[in-house]
Amino acid sequence: MCIRKNHSFFFFVLLCFFCSQYRLSHGANHTLSVNQTLSGDQTIVSAGGIFALGFFRPGKDSNKNYIGIWYNNLPITQTVVWVANKDNPISDRYSSQLRILNGNLVLLNESQTSIWSTNISSSSSSPVEAILGDDGNFALKDMSNSTVWQSFDYPVHTWLPGSKLSYNKLTKTHQILTSWKNSEDPSDGLFSLELDEKNSQYLSRWNRSKQYWTSGPWDGKIFSLVPEMRADFLFNFSYVNNVNESYFTFKMYDPKGISRFFMDVAGQIRVVSWVQGVGWNLFWNQPRTQCEVYALCGGNGACNEITPPFCNCLDGFHPKSQDDWDLNDFSGGCVRKFDLQCGNINNKRKDGFKLFTNMRLPENPRSLSNETDIGTCASSCLNDCSCTAYALDNNVCSVWNTELLNLQTLAQNNGNGRSIYIRLSAQEFSSGKRSFGTIIGAVVGSVAAVILVSVIVWCKKKRSVGMSKVEGSLISFVYRDLQNATKNFSEKLGGGGFGSVFKGTLPDSTLIAVKKLDSISQGEKQFRTEVSTIGTVQHVNLVRLRGFCSEGKEKLLVYEYMPNGSLDSILFHPKDSKSGLDWKTRYQVAIGMARGLSYLHEKCRDCIVHCDIKPENILLDSGFCPKVADFGLAKLIGRDFSRVLTTLRGTRGYLAPEWISGVAITAKADVYSYGMMLFELISGRRNSDPSEDGKVKFFPTWAANLAIEGGDILSLLDPRLDRESAEAEEVMRICRVACWCIQDEEGHRPTMGQVVQILEGVLDVEPCPVPRALQVIVENEENIVFFTESSSSSSSNKTSQIQSISSSVSAASKS
Repeated sequence: MCIRKNHSFFFFVLLCFFCSQYRLSHGANHTLSVNQTLSGDQTIVSAGGIFALGFFRPGKDSNKNYIGIWYNNLPITQTVVWVANKDNPISDRYSSQLRILNGNLVLLNESQTSIWSTNISSSSSSPVEAILGDDGNFALKDMSNSTVWQSFDYPVHTWLPGSKLSYNKLTKTHQILTSWKNSEDPSDGLFSLELDEKNSQYLSRWNRSKQYWTSGPWDGKIFSLVPEMRADFLFNFSYVNNVNESYFTFKMYDPKGISRFFMDVAGQIRVVSWVQGVGWNLFWNQPRTQCEVYALCGGNGACNEITPPFCNCLDGFHPKSQDDWDLNDFSGGCVRKFDLQCGNINNKRKDGFKLFTNMRLPENPRSLSNETDIGTCASSCLNDCSCTAYALDNNVCSVWNTELLNLQTLAQNNGNGRSIYIRLSAQEFSSGKRSFGTIIGAVVGSVAAVILVSVIVWCKKKRSVGMSKVEGSLISFVYRDLQNATKNFSEKLGGGGFGSVFKGTLPDSTLIAVKKLDSISQGEKQFRTEVSTIGTVQHVNLVRLRGFCSEGKEKLLVYEYMPNGSLDSILFHPKDSKSGLDWKTRYQVAIGMARGLSYLHEKCRDCIVHCDIKPENILLDSGFCPKVADFGLAKLIGRDFSRVLTTLRGTRGYLAPEWISGVAITAKADVYSYGMMLFELISGRRNSDPSEDGKVKFFPTWAANLAIEGGDILSLLDPRLDRESAEAEEVMRICRVACWCIQDEEGHRPTMGQVVQILEGVLDVEPCPVPRALQVIVENEENIVFFTESSSSSSSNKTSQIQSISSSVSAASKS
C-alpha cells in the first residue's frame, strides 16, 4: 500500500513537470521552447518586462485574434508593434496554438491547420527556442545560440530602436513599413515606407506605387528634408551601405526611454515618445500636414485641414463603408447617393453640375482643347457618359472620366484654390425639369454674374480705398483710407503696450479692427514681427491679419473684427453679474485655444512661440470661437533648433519658470501660460485676485490640490455658472491638464497637440504633483513683479528683482 502511494506521488510530480513544460504560465517566461505551446491568454514577457507576446484583439467587439508583440506595462491603451498573422486572423485563441514544429515557429488555428509560419529550412532534430528580447525582437535561435529567424527582419508598421529598414542588394527586396488597414485591422493598408535603392533616402508611397513624400538624401547627420532631426534628442540615426545591403538604424540616447517610429493608418510616419501621466507624445511627423498624404480620402472624398474631420464626402456622395470611415479607413472613398441618368432614355431629366470652389483639383485630368469657353466645356462633359467632372482654367477645359482622386478643400484665402464642376444626378437638384439648355445657361449665367459682381466690387474698392495686394493674401492699405474707415480712430476697442485698437468699416461694409502702433521706437520691431509672423499663417483659431499700412512713422495692422471682444472682457469685466460664458462654451474655448497654439508650435514651417498667452490676447468671434491674437512678442524657432535664447517678455502671472531663470525657451513656455489661463477660465477671475474675505487665495494651488486629493471639484467653478450644466469629469480633466501644463520642469509638460487630444477625450490624463514653484509664488506674491519689453523700469532694477525671483524658483524646481 505504501509502495503504491509512493509510485502514485512520483507519477503525479512527473506529470506536473511535463505539463509545466508543455504549457506556458501567464507571463512567467521570456522564451518558447520546443516542448511548449502558447494559447488563450498566455503570454511571453521579455526579461525586463518591457514587451509581451501573445494573442490580442485590436477591436473591442472583434472576434479576430492575432499573435503580436506589444508594450507590456503602458497604461491607457495596448500599443502593438508587431503582428505575425496580420492577414489570417483566428476566431478562437483558446483552441489555437503558437509552437515550434520542425525548427519553425508555427501558428495553428482551431482546426490545427498552419496559418502562419517562419518558413525557414531547418533540421527537425535541431533543438531551438524563441526568445522575446527587451528591444521588442522575437528571435528563433538554434543550439549554438545563433539567430535563424527574427521579427526585426519582418516589420509591419513599427520601426523599433535597434532594428533596421533595409534594401537587400542581392535579392533586390525591401523591408517595408506598411500602415494597418484601419485601427482594428492590422492587414496591409495603402501607405508604406521604404528605402530608395538608388539614393540614401526614404520614400512614402500610396498603393506601393504613387510616391507622395521623400525624406531627402542622407547628408551624414540628417535627411535633408527632415530638419526636425537636428533637434531630435531621442534617436541617434546611422547609415550602413555595403555590398550586400544598405539600411538605416537608430538607437535611443536614453536607453530607459520608450519611443517608436511607425506608419500611421492615415499615411503619416510618426515619431513618438512615452510621457508618464500623459501618453504618447508626438515628436515629429512627415508629411507635416495630413492632406499631403496622397488620396487619403479615397475616390470622391475631399481632404480638409480647415476644420476636422480630415476626410469628407463631396455633396451628393456618401462613404462607401461608414464602418470603415469610423475606423479611420477612408480608402474605399465615397459613392454617389443617386446614379447618373446618362444613357437612361426613359428618363427625361438630365444630370447637372455643382460648382465647388477653392479646391485642389483631382489627379489625371484630360484636356479637351487649348481654347474653349465654359459652355463648350460643360456640354462636352455632359455628352460623355463617363465624364464625372470638368474645370476651366486659363481657357483650357479639363475633364475627368474616373472617380475623383486626391481632392482637397482649401482655405478661402489660399491662392492655389481652383473651381471644379462635379457631375451629379438630376435627383440631387430641386428642380423637376432641367433641360440641357437650362444647365448650360445656368452655368454660363453664374459665371457671368460672378464676373460682373467682381468687377463692381473691384471698381468700388478702386474708387474708395487705396490698397494693393502684396505677398500672400495681405493688403497694403493707404493711411488716409484707414483714417476714414475708423472715423479718425474714434471708436477704441482696447489697447496694450505697443498701441491702441480701433473699430473700422471698409466701403464694402466689412468690419475691421485696426491696431495703431504708438511708440515707433519699439513699434517698428512689433510691426515687423507681427506682419511676418501672423501674415504667413492661417488657422481657424488664429486671428486673421487682413493687411497693414506703413507710411513714414505711421504703422497700422488691419485685422478681422471680433464682435465678442477679448476673453478677459467676458471673464473679468462682465456687463452684469450674471453674464459670462456657460461651461460648454468655456470648454470649447479651451479646446480652440489649444488647437491654435498646436498649429503654431507643430504645423507651421517654423515653430512659432507666442510668448504672451493671456486672456487679453484671446479674441472671440460672433460664435465665441476663440482666436489667438497679438503676435508682437512672438519668436520663431527654426525646425533646425529645439529652443531659443531671448530677452524676458510676457505678462506677470503667465510666465514660465524658465523665463525667469534666464535659460533658452521652447514652445513649452506657451504651454505654461496656457495652463495658467485655464485656471482663470474655470474660476472666472484672476488667479491671484482677493477672495471675498479680502485675502489673496492663489487659485491654481487650490485647484491643483483639489484635483489631486479629491473633493467637490465643481466648487472651483465660476459662481456665475450653473453647476448642474457642468460635467464633473470635464472639470476634473481640464484641471488636470492645467496642472500638467504648469509643471516646473518643461519636459514634464505636455505638448499643445497632446492637450488637444486630452480635452477631446482621445487621451486620458492622470493626476500630477502640485508644482513647487506655485507655493513660491504664493509666498512671494507681494514682491514678484514681471516685465514685458515695454516696461519702463530701469534695467538695473529689473535685473536685481529677476535674479531674486530666479533663485527662488530655481530652488523650488530642484527641491
